[in-house]
Amino acid sequence: MMIQGRIHSIETMGTLDGPGIRTVFFLQGCNMQCVYCHNRDSWSLNGGELYTVGKVVSTALSYREYYGEDGGVTFSGGEPLLQGDFLFEAAASLKKYGISTAVDTSGSVFNRKVAELFRLVDLVILDIKHSDMNQYGRICSFSGDSAFCCLEYLQNSNIRYRVRQVIVEGYTDTVEQVDHLAEILESDNPPERVELLPYHDMGKNKWANCGKEYPLDGVLPPTEERVGLLRGRLKGLR
Repeated sequence: MMIQGRIHSIETMGTLDGPGIRTVFFLQGCNMQCVYCHNRDSWSLNGGELYTVGKVVSTALSYREYYGEDGGVTFSGGEPLLQGDFLFEAAASLKKYGISTAVDTSGSVFNRKVAELFRLVDLVILDIKHSDMNQYGRICSFSGDSAFCCLEYLQNSNIRYRVRQVIVEGYTDTVEQVDHLAEILESDNPPERVELLPYHDMGKNKWANCGKEYPLDGVLPPTEERVGLLRGRLKGLR
């Protein structure tokens, strides 16, 4: 049986989801349901467009000339790990063509297949919602257990990875939270980069289109000064 996956959307000249210029496949379905989600329409597991692995490969190959030495393909979401079998087969097929692959995940799933996927791809981008697992429930509908399992696995493996966190006023914008993040990221295999991303509400209209009230209505993006201060707390983690 031909394996298929559900794709929410595709960005063909992405520069923010891994090194170089990348084709970004945003996979449909997410169990995190973050309060600041800017792709509210990606939550349903039954939405999006069905793609075969072959269609993913042919789409990626059509933009290959733009990848250069550093670029490639990133699988994002939604939560791509919810479609683990499809994701693994797509990444494995792309590797046969010499195309660099990355997976951008919140780590809401961790099992043997995910571990195999992490070893297969060239880069893992892990979104840590909060440095305190007990605070995950304020941000999303999923506990942080599996995300921290993903982090521990990456730290104890020879796997290239980055860490991201969204800075939101009243949730993750304190010095204490970022200091704790720096502390838990210290290991023999630290992330090659830690990105603190300022919150924005550009996906607010998608909540309205889905008939849902936006949870962070009235919350402003952090100032450049605040984000700069927090980034400075990461010390050697860049």
